[in-house]
Parts: sequence; structure tokens; C-alpha cells
Amino acid sequence: MVTMSVQFQVSSSSSSSCLWLPNSPSPPNSPLFLPTRTTRFSSSPLAATPTFSSQSPTIQIIGNHTFDGSNQGGTNLWTDLDTDLYHWTKVLRPVQWFPGHIAKAEKELKEQLKLMDVVIEVRDGRIPMSTSHPQMDLWLGNRKRILVLNREDMISTADRNAWAEYFTRRGIKVVFSNGQLGMGAMKLGRLAKELAADVNVKRRAKGLLPRPVRAGIIGYPNVGKSSLINRLIKRRMCPAAPRPGVTRDLRWVRFGKDLELLDSPGILPMRISDQSAAIKLAICDDIGERSYDVADVAGILVQMLTKFPTVGRDMLCKRYKIDEDSECGKIFIEKLAVHLFNGDVHQAAYRVLSDFRKGRFGWTALERPPR
Repeated sequence: MVTMSVQFQVSSSSSSSCLWLPNSPSPPNSPLFLPTRTTRFSSSPLAATPTFSSQSPTIQIIGNHTFDGSNQGGTNLWTDLDTDLYHWTKVLRPVQWFPGHIAKAEKELKEQLKLMDVVIEVRDGRIPMSTSHPQMDLWLGNRKRILVLNREDMISTADRNAWAEYFTRRGIKVVFSNGQLGMGAMKLGRLAKELAADVNVKRRAKGLLPRPVRAGIIGYPNVGKSSLINRLIKRRMCPAAPRPGVTRDLRWVRFGKDLELLDSPGILPMRISDQSAAIKLAICDDIGERSYDVADVAGILVQMLTKFPTVGRDMLCKRYKIDEDSECGKIFIEKLAVHLFNGDVHQAAYRVLSDFRKGRFGWTALERPPR
């Protein structure tokens, strides 16, 4: 029988978000952590005595599948990461956030949709799928639509190209933008006018005077809707801040003589059934902080970043000057807390999340198009 080279470590933390093998004897409140090691496999790995070997190929066991050097950065990385996230989030408290103003805004938005000639849906370029409302297609029907992937400056060229190809293949008009610097704003304005050009053609045919094209800008909280409008009209007409829930009322804003824009509050589903998406919303600050445990979310982020070939555990350890080889993100956060924040886990977790949001680990998306 071939031996399996792996090391087992069990945590006593009941709220840990660490890696857990769903088919192992260990329950979720006692996760089994599997650090990256050189391994060999046996037909009964859990019954075998763990040993280390320097002769076998380097394989990293994560969740219930493996990564090796051949698929780093490829399709398997993203597919397997989705599987990991599903298992990691199963042991966490569900992330849910639906403040009262969203219910009111959703009702009003549905009424305003009747007045719109074209709808501009804004998503976070780092997580385009997770910032897609499950009922959006039902609400919009056949209405003309433009998809904006904002924060293009926060993703890599490879991420951008992958998403551009994905949406183009599906016949979806997509614009990449940076609401803070205004990139893509003018292109978006021109495209909105072009798509709705037939509005005034029909009005003239009926003997009516032309009117401005009405474009509604909708999307999840904190994806950059208000900043995008401010860049379009070149002045601060809509309140904007880098946190969710700033815009609470619908507001029409005139852009020149030909275009009217509707700024709307961020709209979330009443219940987020996909907790992998919810965690990504929390990581990217697209959902209220009171809806999640910062330490849990930061722990998941660490586990995700260690899988990215552009980051990895070595970069994390080097940045924070700590030595940690456990696959458990929660343990990493706890060790960082002791090293830099006098044991304050919340501050350590917030630092890691803030560093990611500011691009300290390099700009990268947390999603790639489904295959």
C-alpha cells in the first residue's frame, strides 16, 4: 500500500472558518486543516499513519479535491475555489443584510422602470456574478440594457479580458469603468443615447416633441452607481462614499439636454441564498459590515488569497512579517492579532480586508466567468 504524506491539525474553535473535509470524521466545529505538503496517496488515507516524503509530487489538498502546479491560474483554480467556498461558508453564520430603506427603494424602483428607455446595471468588476440580482432579468424584461463593470482599475488585464469575452459571447453590451477617475463614463453616456435613439424617432412620427433619453442606473450597494453619475455630469450631484447604504432615495439627474439619469439606492435580494456570493460581497465591502463577522470573512479571504498564484501564503507572511504554514485563515488572523494588534482579532481582520480593498496584494478579481 502506498503511504499518504500529510499532516493533520485540529482546531478547538467552534466558529472557525478553516478548511474542512466534508467526508472526514471531523465535524464542522472541529475542522481538519491540511497544510500544503508533499504527499502520497493510499487507498485508506485516514487510516494510514501520516508520514512525510520528499520524493512524491507536490500536491495541495483543499476541501475534497486537489490543486497542483499545472492548473494554477487556469479554469480548475476557479472551479475548485467555488467548491472550496461552498464548504468553507457552510460552517459560518449566514450573511444577511436587508435594511428597511432597500425594501422601500425596490418598490419605487419597479415603478420607475416603466419610465426608463434604457437600464444601466452596474456591477463590481471584482465579483460580477455575485453582484447580479437574481430577479433583475424578470424586472427588466425586454428593456434595453447596458452592463457596467465598475472598478476596472481593481482587476487584472486577464480578468478584464475574460469577462469581456464572456459577456460579448452572450450579446451583452458591457462597459468597463472606474467611477472614481471617470474612465468609461463618456463611453457609457454615448452608448445609452445610441440605444435609446429610436425613442425620439417614434415621438416625431407621432407628432410629439423630442425629450431626453431616460436611463436608470441600478445595482447592488456600493458598486459605484452614484460616483459614476457624478463623473458623467462632471459635478457632485449625488452623495457618494466608499461604503454601502449611502444612497437611500431615488433621484433623477439631468445630463446635458439629451439624457436624464436615475440614481437609485443599492438593491439586494431580501435573502441571500448563495453564501459564497455573500462572503464575496463582504470582502469587497458591498454589504453592511454589521451583517457579518469580520474575523470570519478575513479568514476566508486569506484562504482564497493563498490559492492565487499572484499572491500565495508567502506574500501574506512576508507582508505581515509572521511565520504561519497552516491552511486555516482564522489561525492566520489570530496570529496576526497577537503579532501586531495586542491580540485584537477584529483589528487584525479589518487590516487584512482593508489591505485587499486597497490593492496591497495586487489587483485581482475574486471571480472568473463560469464555464
